[in-house]
Amino acid sequence: MVTKMKQIVLDINANKTGDIELNPEIFGLQPRMDILSRVIEWQLSKRRAGTHKTKVVAEVRGSGKKIYRQKGTGGARHGSKRQVQFRGGAVSFGPVVRSHAYSLPKKVRKLGLKIALSTKMASGELLIVNEFNLSSPKLKDLLSIIGTLNVKNTLLIENEVKADSNILKASGNIQNFDVLPQIGANVYDIMRKSNIILTVSAVKALEERLR
Repeated sequence: MVTKMKQIVLDINANKTGDIELNPEIFGLQPRMDILSRVIEWQLSKRRAGTHKTKVVAEVRGSGKKIYRQKGTGGARHGSKRQVQFRGGAVSFGPVVRSHAYSLPKKVRKLGLKIALSTKMASGELLIVNEFNLSSPKLKDLLSIIGTLNVKNTLLIENEVKADSNILKASGNIQNFDVLPQIGANVYDIMRKSNIILTVSAVKALEERLR
């Protein structure tokens, strides 16, 4: 039988409102830097545009006529001016447009997210709040909450994030504070932040997603 682990639940005023039982198979795993590295590298590879391109001989502008006769000039034997050894010519073995994405097993991706959450929990950089609501989209209200919770360079993960929510509007004017729905929670964004804030509903959704 899996033993639950308890964590304090706060409100946005940093007052304790109760406890929540967490699944240790999601929030209590040992750090695995090799798994985290694999997942982050996979994520960043997917993000690469892959639009770098150089011209091959067929794409370089210019005549394809042989520049001078093959023998008798005392110089090297060349074809057209579009060849790679000439200035303004083609590029040999240059980059081409391609996708840098590759497949990674789903169980490895899921394990990576579990380890990322567990790592933040073990280091004391993960806070759980009952809810995170703003009555207005004012920056000063968000800054007040951040100061009260004593967090910096923070990622807030909610169960759902509406496009017109006050949190999104307020956080658009501040650096080092990002908001994600739990379905968009990922290893790279979690590990690059100093603090993670989870709402209770996001915790339950993540446990359902990762079980």
